[in-house]
Amino acid sequence: MSNYIVSARKYRPETFRSVVGQQSLTHTLKAAIDSQRLAHAYLFCGPRGVGKTTCARIFAKTINCLHPTAEGEACNECESCRAFNEQRSYNIVELDAASNNGVDDIRTLIEQVQIPPQIGQYRVFIIDEVHMLSTSGFNAFLKTLEEPPSHAIFILATTEKQKIIPTILSRCQIYDFSRITINDMVQQLQYIASQEGITAEPAALNVIAQKADGAMRDALSIFDQVAASSLGNITYQSAIDNLNVLDHDYYFRLMETFRTCNVPEALLIYKEIRDHGFDSLFFINGLAQHMRDMLVALTPATKSLLEMSDEVAQRFIEESRKFHPKFYYRALDLCNTCDVNYRTATNKQFVVELTLIKLCQILDATPPAGGGGGGNQPLKTVAATPQPQQPRPAAQPQPTAASRPAGQQPQGQVSPQPVVATPSQPGTAAAPQPQQPRPAAQPSVATSYKPGAIRTPSTSRIMINAQPARQQGAATGAAEAAAVGNRRTASFTESQLLAAWQRFIEEHPHEKVIINTMRMSQPSRVNDTLYEIFVENQGQVEFFNTHRTEIVEYLRNAVGNDMLAINVNIRQGGPAPKIWSPREVVDDMCKQNEAMVGLIRDFELGLA
Repeated sequence: MSNYIVSARKYRPETFRSVVGQQSLTHTLKAAIDSQRLAHAYLFCGPRGVGKTTCARIFAKTINCLHPTAEGEACNECESCRAFNEQRSYNIVELDAASNNGVDDIRTLIEQVQIPPQIGQYRVFIIDEVHMLSTSGFNAFLKTLEEPPSHAIFILATTEKQKIIPTILSRCQIYDFSRITINDMVQQLQYIASQEGITAEPAALNVIAQKADGAMRDALSIFDQVAASSLGNITYQSAIDNLNVLDHDYYFRLMETFRTCNVPEALLIYKEIRDHGFDSLFFINGLAQHMRDMLVALTPATKSLLEMSDEVAQRFIEESRKFHPKFYYRALDLCNTCDVNYRTATNKQFVVELTLIKLCQILDATPPAGGGGGGNQPLKTVAATPQPQQPRPAAQPQPTAASRPAGQQPQGQVSPQPVVATPSQPGTAAAPQPQQPRPAAQPSVATSYKPGAIRTPSTSRIMINAQPARQQGAATGAAEAAAVGNRRTASFTESQLLAAWQRFIEEHPHEKVIINTMRMSQPSRVNDTLYEIFVENQGQVEFFNTHRTEIVEYLRNAVGNDMLAINVNIRQGGPAPKIWSPREVVDDMCKQNEAMVGLIRDFELGLA
């Protein structure tokens, strides 16, 4: 049996041209070699598995090559190149700083620096994971790094540049290696598969590249793993089964439940995912990534942010058009909140299920009371065209008392009402007008309040800062008249509104700033549906306007009237409210309640 060599070692690049995904950086290194502008110290930094040490080895071999090619590559034929390829070259010294990070190790390295090269022009010292050096090791290395012998070149490699002291950084030319893109990794994996006689589906290689997270070495290790388990026939299904990756189909099925507001189906899909052994936190992060990909696929300008194959990207583009961008904003916020709360939650499954329920309700502000089967809910899609509002039919004249049959009451009148005389022209009798009863107040529905929910098309036309009732009428027009027919118009009193105002304060104790503003400024009545509050400055006006939607929506639900509007004005004139000292507060309490005086005396209380 021949010795098996893993792909990460067997296909490790040996020339600048074969380095994957770092074309601009390798071009710069080749230009520096060609122009003989070599620095004495380099720092290669970037994520793991992107080619830092590989490029350092290629760079060291190329600058010592006796017969470089016209393209600036090593010839691989001279004595220096053969010694390097056979791992017997004394011109290249590699040091692992993770295990050799003390002062004595650096002193040994400094002694080796003084030895000149036997073949070639330079001795190259590659120090991997240089950020692991101790502070004393860095300090011992400073002088040699700044003024090494002319034949010595240092190449430092690290994944954490921020841990290197500034005095080291200032002595090096810094090269930042980037993550390798999905397409570059897929192309390299296809090349290796063809060399090894392995059949691989492009979708499967795309899954491997995504799992590698920008590291080519990780991609090659995963490739070997999947190839071994699938016996040389890498399919999409074998890749996701072997790597424990959730298929996109699960997430697309969930998005359909969000679109149709189907809560039971969403919970069943989540159970199916858990039954397959997937961690709930992994699932919620995958769902957030899926919706992020759909959001960027929605706009042509951001399609380039999709790191996936063209076939999969096209499906994302088609599915993303079914939702409005505001849905994605709200959904991503819910997923992020779930991720934050998951780690500290006692019942972690409940946190995820609650998030799925909220996601199903984004497009349905008033879900049905029967459990949210949702299959018959109207679809809210980006392509949906709003229907023009139909004007209300002209009001029919009410029959007069003389033309009505005896005993018949006017429509909407529950009992005979007293007749109110109206002013009339001199010499004419006052025509009695029947007084119409006001509609009965609707029961409070404050429990259906959903802050931040996206309104459905039937209710999204409600104006938060509506015009006062005395300014409406001619300005509303036929479209507004049609919209009024779908609104709640229950009558309410000022005391009912103030009670709802107080309930909002009690239910939001943690919103300190807005609650303090609401306590200092209670609404006063202007007309039946318009109220106003007075605040002290423009900052309070802007802060209240920021939370206006939630407050007004809560109050409208509480009083059952969608015509309610609240205007915010700055208090004009009058003395500014006095800020009491602690002593004045205690004195006032003593005036209001004489028992406070005895309590303070008996317990010998005082101000801290």
